[in-house]
Amino acid sequence: MNSKEVRQILERHVPTASVDYSFSLWEAYRFNFKLRKARLSKVGDFSYRPGQTQQITINQDIHPYLFLTTYIHEVAHLKVHLLYGHRVSAHGKEWKTTFQELMAPVMDPVIFPLPLLKGLRKHMANPKASSFSDSELTALFRAYDDKPNKAVLVAQLPQGSIFSFHGRWFKKGVTKRTRVLCLELKTKRQYLVPKDAEVGSAQLALL
Repeated sequence: MNSKEVRQILERHVPTASVDYSFSLWEAYRFNFKLRKARLSKVGDFSYRPGQTQQITINQDIHPYLFLTTYIHEVAHLKVHLLYGHRVSAHGKEWKTTFQELMAPVMDPVIFPLPLLKGLRKHMANPKASSFSDSELTALFRAYDDKPNKAVLVAQLPQGSIFSFHGRWFKKGVTKRTRVLCLELKTKRQYLVPKDAEVGSAQLALL
């Protein structure tokens, strides 16, 4: 992937005022950068295999503010990996500090709307492994989503409900802190779905 392709992706997916900074992070670390279709349990990830270039992927269907925050979240993982390898925990103090440092240049009302910026500042005081783990921040991000506002969340469904999510059908199981163990009906595989994830059609379980 060349610099022109990376910059084009960023120009389409992050707030305009953050493009130059976001691109400078790619120039500093030169990772493979790919877009993905909507995924069940994450909006982005960082991966590395010995002998291969580090890779960051971001879901292509998320709005610019969430895209930018996720992008920097994953670049922080990359930087921590380069500095410490596997000697530190994935979301330990080294990652928290690095994420805070990399987010600092974009914590500006020119980039984020003020209500969201206030929520981000609160979140960044002690960042969590996922924005989905912060229900207040999740609600703020959702307010800037161009999807219909009358969303139904996994957390609002009774256990045992059948619901659609990204074109696949699931049965809601037990809640484990910020995620819900759900069974995909077709494959019989289990997935941890964020409890604040929006669902499509749902058949509620009888209470």
